[in-house]
Amino acid sequence: MKKLILSTAALALTAGMALAGSHATTVRMGTEGAYPPYNFINDNGEVDGFERELGDELCKRAELTCEWVTNEWDSIIPNLVSGNYDTIIAGMSITDEREEVIDFTQNYIPPASSAYVGLSADADITGVIAAQTATIQAGYVAETGATLLEFATPDETVAAVRNGEADAVFADKDFLAPIAAESGGELVMLDADVQLGGGVGLGLRESDTELKAKFDTAITSMKADGTLNTMILKWFGADAATY
Repeated sequence: MKKLILSTAALALTAGMALAGSHATTVRMGTEGAYPPYNFINDNGEVDGFERELGDELCKRAELTCEWVTNEWDSIIPNLVSGNYDTIIAGMSITDEREEVIDFTQNYIPPASSAYVGLSADADITGVIAAQTATIQAGYVAETGATLLEFATPDETVAAVRNGEADAVFADKDFLAPIAAESGGELVMLDADVQLGGGVGLGLRESDTELKAKFDTAITSMKADGTLNTMILKWFGADAATY
């Protein structure tokens, strides 16, 4: 449910549509590989997590041959548009701003909460707040009037709280909750959840209507037979929002 804020719609005008509409061979699934449990790199150096399991199942149901590609978050949309891979499956929430540049499938995770984590329950969420750059959490922090401290990776945002650079970190609750739970009390979830975004979907180039339709059909079938809910609960726990 990570969310990218686009500074310009000009990305949609970049060249590099050579692969648009043509997926006869292999569909390249682009992810970040740094946002557990959505996606991460395991000890074998392979993409793992909820979205790896989901993406493999979607490709199976859509009868597509897929391979996995990793890309840094802040350039993940430009590199989709320019043809470096064919989908974004990286905890990306569906937003109006993104839909000016790319298309999305229906969501495969319902809208969920963003949250703050600090070193204590009374951490100042109007003070210095860490967030990953180019996310809608970062945009939200800026709008609240708090001092936004942006970092390239999600791990750096948490580290900023631990080392005293920031009063709190603001990110997807599903990302922060396990980190707080495993911190031995060092990090505390704050009671200030915020609802952002329209759920998480696969991002695709606007010209790839056939590929979008195939993934939409596969997502619909996973919702209908309960497979998607089972997968969500496996990776995000019993309290996760489901369909």
